Amino acid sequence: MRRALANQNRYIPNSAEIEAEMLADIGVASYADLLNNIPSRLLQEFDLLLGRSLSELETSKLLAELGQKNQPASNIISFLGGGSYDHFIPSLIPALVMRSEFYTSYTPYQAEVSQGTLQAMYEYQSMICEISGMDVANASLYDGASAVAEACLMAGNSTRNNRLLISPGLFFNYRQVVETYLQHSGLIIEILPEKAGRVDLANLRNRSFDDVAAVVVQSPNRYGLIEDWAAVGSICKDVKAWFIAVGDPLALGLFATPGECGADIYAGEGQSLGNSQSLGGPALGLFATRNKHVRKMPGRIVGATSDVDGKPGFVLTLQTREQHIRRERATSNICTNQGLMALSAAIYLSLIGKSGFGKLADLCFQKAHYCADQIVALNGYELVFDLKFFKEFVVRCPVPAIQLISDGLEKNLYVGTPVTDKSSLLRIAVTEKRTRTEIDNLVSFLKSYQL
Repeated sequence: MRRALANQNRYIPNSAEIEAEMLADIGVASYADLLNNIPSRLLQEFDLLLGRSLSELETSKLLAELGQKNQPASNIISFLGGGSYDHFIPSLIPALVMRSEFYTSYTPYQAEVSQGTLQAMYEYQSMICEISGMDVANASLYDGASAVAEACLMAGNSTRNNRLLISPGLFFNYRQVVETYLQHSGLIIEILPEKAGRVDLANLRNRSFDDVAAVVVQSPNRYGLIEDWAAVGSICKDVKAWFIAVGDPLALGLFATPGECGADIYAGEGQSLGNSQSLGGPALGLFATRNKHVRKMPGRIVGATSDVDGKPGFVLTLQTREQHIRRERATSNICTNQGLMALSAAIYLSLIGKSGFGKLADLCFQKAHYCADQIVALNGYELVFDLKFFKEFVVRCPVPAIQLISDGLEKNLYVGTPVTDKSSLLRIAVTEKRTRTEIDNLVSFLKSYQL
């Protein structure tokens, strides 16, 4: 008790005194001196506007209030798209991936004690190869955007050419990640001309390819339209440029695969394969290529083998990341893969099976086209492009798209997403989850704004 009272009488320095003591210990006169190595043009003086400090109780209440403003897709009828979609997730998926042996595992550095995880990744790779028509897939990347960026980097490093021709239909966030990835690589990004919402193939055929490393085309593109991958693949083959096919994996259940169209790399977003939207992440980067390019592929590959007794087993192989081999020989510095998301995708694909995969794609296709037909029948609404779309489409509305989006929230509807710089254009995505009643409710809501 005496010791406790004595401690209460000890002087406790304030924060300014603590800071001064720390600076003195490292031989710096002021905090500003710590920033001398940072160019002045990068330093900004502004108020963070954080307000007063909050107690734990106040912070908990504030965060709860902010969280209640979110409307998850499970509580609302969602027609959101643009790369993240409201697909049905069988309850078996979270039941399995949340098991501790999967959920708490990091990465199988010691392959001999990680056989279950390695086998799951091997099955995942096999399924991605089957649906994409490619020869080999890696054990996943961060998301669709980073997968496209890694594909561009791989093409540039392999061909030694420095120009990338990118489809105007590539998602803007994908393009931004590619630009960030390649800003110091020496690779030049050129956006191809657009014609009726797709790559202008005539322009592509007639241009010079002397310095082109690859052509990047997304299908379905950001407008939901199906691009002519086969034509692009043929052009690239003739001019010895790589073809990078980017797209929603579910569309491969209905349309020609990248492998059939002559792609050198397939990159995509695997969120639609049994992974929730989760406020935009975590996601799953799909990446597959040809056998001849396998030693240039980023990430890691799980291979099947046998031990000294002839028993089957699985190992990590062809690990081209800088952490596993000499830095100067690494093809990429991509680090952790999205193993849990890849596991979800593997379970999802095994549950729906080959026939179910095609039926699911057809359901999305049929429902999206039914929805589009009903909307364009309204006065003042029109389909911006043609009917060659998969599960999302763009309509021109009689009022600004942002107004429809805002008003829709009051009706428990996520009506879609605005198309960048096109104020009256609304992008609507329809998945297998949407019932006819829900689609009709959307049409009824839009009808109240018709001319």
